[in-house]
Amino acid sequence: MRIKPLTNNSMNRKIFAILIGTVFTSSLFAQVKDEHLLKAISDFNSALIDANTEKLNALVMDELSYGHSSGVIESKQEFIEKIVSGKSDFVSIDITGQTGAIIANTAIVRHHLHARTNDNNTPGEVKLHILLVWQKNDGKWKLLARQAVRPK
Repeated sequence: MRIKPLTNNSMNRKIFAILIGTVFTSSLFAQVKDEHLLKAISDFNSALIDANTEKLNALVMDELSYGHSSGVIESKQEFIEKIVSGKSDFVSIDITGQTGAIIANTAIVRHHLHARTNDNNTPGEVKLHILLVWQKNDGKWKLLARQAVRPK
């Protein structure tokens, strides 16, 4: 296999493509400004702390895929049951560094989560990077997917 060296033109095109991609990506994930989406995120975090079945049901889609940093993935029913039972218990949630993008009726949101927990009556603390995918249905934002990872 012969590797073709980069010419000035092909190198310039590749550099241009990388720069455009970088600018597009950084402008795509900007501070979330949609007030209805921000309220849905805030309401979701409050519902997690309150372990409120009714509010959680209203804020998440039936097709929810809820991923934990441990690799466990739950359905809507499994996720809500775990929160309401206290197996997963959020005492407080602090969100920082929130960015996102809205494309049509879908929002992709990233943030850092610092929470105090009391899972199964065992106090703890967790710091996670979170990815949320929200979808707007009938004028309301609902959570479709969530994935957490532990920072390095």
